[in-house]
Amino acid sequence: MSKHDNSKEQKIRVLFCDQLNLARGKYLPRSFASKGEAMLCKGVYSVTYSKQIVEAPHGGYDQGLPDVCMKFDPQDYRTSWEPNSVIALADVYEHERPFGLCGRGALKKAIKAWQKHGLNPMIGLEGEAYVVSKGDSKLVPYDAPGSCVYGTGIFNDPEGLMDLIWDEAAKCNIPIESLNAEFDSPQFELTLRYSDALSACDNFFLFKNLAREVLYKKGYLLSFLAKPFPEISGSGLHINISFTDKNGNNALADGINKNNLSDLTKGCIAGLLQHHEALSAVIAPTVNSYARLKPANMCGYWANWGHDHRAVAVRISSETGTGARIEHRVGDGSASPYFAVAAVLQAALLGYENSYELPPEELNDGFEKVSTTRHVGDSLGESISMLEADKKLASALGSELIENYCAVKRAEIAELDGKSSDQIVTYYSHYI
Repeated sequence: MSKHDNSKEQKIRVLFCDQLNLARGKYLPRSFASKGEAMLCKGVYSVTYSKQIVEAPHGGYDQGLPDVCMKFDPQDYRTSWEPNSVIALADVYEHERPFGLCGRGALKKAIKAWQKHGLNPMIGLEGEAYVVSKGDSKLVPYDAPGSCVYGTGIFNDPEGLMDLIWDEAAKCNIPIESLNAEFDSPQFELTLRYSDALSACDNFFLFKNLAREVLYKKGYLLSFLAKPFPEISGSGLHINISFTDKNGNNALADGINKNNLSDLTKGCIAGLLQHHEALSAVIAPTVNSYARLKPANMCGYWANWGHDHRAVAVRISSETGTGARIEHRVGDGSASPYFAVAAVLQAALLGYENSYELPPEELNDGFEKVSTTRHVGDSLGESISMLEADKKLASALGSELIENYCAVKRAEIAELDGKSSDQIVTYYSHYI
C-alpha cells in the first residue's frame, strides 16, 4: 500500500467493503482521524440493497443495532480521486477484536492459513463491465458501434471514457495491467496488475469505486452486473492465483506442465472443483448472476478444469515461469473482492491440505460436450443452500460470516421474487 503525504488534505474518507460489495464508510476531518478509528452502526450487516432490515444472525438486530468500529492506520492513507481528501481503508472491529463479518478480515485469515505452508498468495483480478447511460429508467448501452473484441481506440470508446479512468487510477497509484473492449459493445475488460492478495483486493475495491464515480460524473454508469442485458454477453470477474515461496519465486512455475502437475497445483484445482457449487454463492452473489451462469457459455458453469481452456471453471494459464497461474472463471463483479478471493483461497487450501482427488481434465469443447454432470446452482437460492450445506468451506470462511450472509441473501431473493429481468437489473444497477 502506498504512503501518502497528507499535509494538505482536510478530509479523510474511511472506507470498507461489506458483504454486499458496497463501499461503506464516513468522511472525517483530519482532527478526528488521529486515533485511526470511527464508529458506525452494526446494522449495516442487517440490511439488503433496498435498505430493508433483516433479522440476520450476528448483524445486531437482536441487540438494538449497536456500534462496531472501523480501524485504520492514520499513517497509511491512499490517494483519493476526490479533491481535498485521502482514503483510509479500514478493518471492522467489535469490542477491540476483529469482527467476524468483516470481509477484509476473512481474506487476512485465508492469507495466514496459506502462509503457514510457507506460501504467500498472489492474486490478479480481471473485471468485466458495461458502460450504460444513467439517465434512463432502463439501462441504455453507451454508443460504440465500431467496437470489436479486444478493441482499442475511438471506435470502441468514442468519448475516451477509459482514458479518464486510466488517468485517475494513475494519480491514485492503482496499477492497471490492461483496459480494452471485451466481447460485446459497450463491454470493457479492466485488469489490474498481479500483487499479493490483500493489495490486489484493496486495489480492485478502490479501482471499481473510482471508475464508477468518475464515469457517473460524465453521465454514465459502469455496471459490473453479471448480465445487465439479457440479449448479449455476461460479465465475469476472473480470479488468477499463484503463490510465492520463501525465496520469492512463483511456487507454481514448475508445476503446471500438462504431464507433470505438482501436488500444489492438483490440490488447488481439486479444492476449487470439490467446493464448486458452494463457492458460487459467494462469487456469483446476486439473483442476476444466474442469468449469466448457464451451460454452453464461457462462464464456469460446469465443475471442470483444463489447460488454456476458456470454457471451463478452472483454467491453467498458458503462461509459464513467473507468469504461471490458475484462473478461476466463475465469479462476477457483484462479489466483494475480499470475500470472493477469501473463498477461492480457502477452497483451494482445503484441496491442498486434504489431498482431494483431481478429476480428469476437460478434453471436450465445453460447449456441446462436457466431461462432468456437476454444475453451479441454477439460482442464487440453490447456491445459498449449497453453501450452507458445505460445512468445511463455511467453517474455513467463518460460520458467523456465512450465517449472516446467507440470511441477508435470502431476504434479497424474497424481495426479487416474481420480478422481471428488467426489474431485477434496476434493483441492483446503482450499487454494482
